Amino acid sequence: MEFITTFIYFLAQALTIAIFARAILSWFPNVSNDNPLVALVYQVTEPILAPLRSVIPLVGMIDITPLVAIITLQLIANIVSRV
Repeated sequence: MEFITTFIYFLAQALTIAIFARAILSWFPNVSNDNPLVALVYQVTEPILAPLRSVIPLVGMIDITPLVAIITLQLIANIVSRV
């Protein structure tokens, strides 16, 4: 059981870092998806962000989906680490 909780905790942390990296990358429109590292970040984070985008509206011109995803992942990590 400890292995599973540790795995979920570290997975949530890794996904948080990937979503944060994707948010930072969005500030640089010149960064191409042809870069393998950028493509990997998008492939890892899109399954998390896409469903949230269909539910969460834009706030003005700002997409708050990454923020909601990071908060959710951190809540999951904290809940799992306390079990």
